[in-house]
Amino acid sequence: MDDVRYSRQVRFAPIGHVGQERLGQARVLVAGCGALGSAAAEQLCRAGVGRLRLVDRDFVEPSNLQRQTLYTEADAAAALPKAVAARERLAAINAAVAVEAVVAEIHAGNVCELVAGCDLVIDGGDNFVLRHLINEACCLARVPWIYAACVGAYAVSLPILPGETPCLRCLQDQLPAAGESPTCDTAGAMIPAVHLAAAWQVAEALK
Repeated sequence: MDDVRYSRQVRFAPIGHVGQERLGQARVLVAGCGALGSAAAEQLCRAGVGRLRLVDRDFVEPSNLQRQTLYTEADAAAALPKAVAARERLAAINAAVAVEAVVAEIHAGNVCELVAGCDLVIDGGDNFVLRHLINEACCLARVPWIYAACVGAYAVSLPILPGETPCLRCLQDQLPAAGESPTCDTAGAMIPAVHLAAAWQVAEALK
């Protein structure tokens, strides 16, 4: 453990040396590397979470740069896959963290494999189909996951602990109809809302 790098975090009594060691041994799946996922991934990396698995199918575009803070104009010009661009940026932030980039869509055929071996899942998605896939896989594997969403100036987050708390299906037994819920494409997104939701996610993740 890097005593200097993490000294301020270790001095926070609820974490301490033991907690920091546990963070260094943890593996987290970040399901989606857009605004929420990239912000959460950076915070987890800086906190010293040992292994991050980043999964996203999309590529960096100029319209992402307003709120997706891991990416640069060069990433957009090169149309880099978000997972790859995020891995490169995180490696420059904290070389001790092992970052795996998976350029793929999360679907029913691979979600359980992606969750396998992880201690926690961060919801970085932008639709309820993906979130319900994560919910089902995490409930099956008994892996905690942390839901989050932001649109406009609105932000929300919810930790889901299988067997201890209600799951997403308990709270939302039917998927919203297409076009029923606002999205960043239709309602925009303020960057403070993104970072607020991501901060809630990471605070719960560190717990």
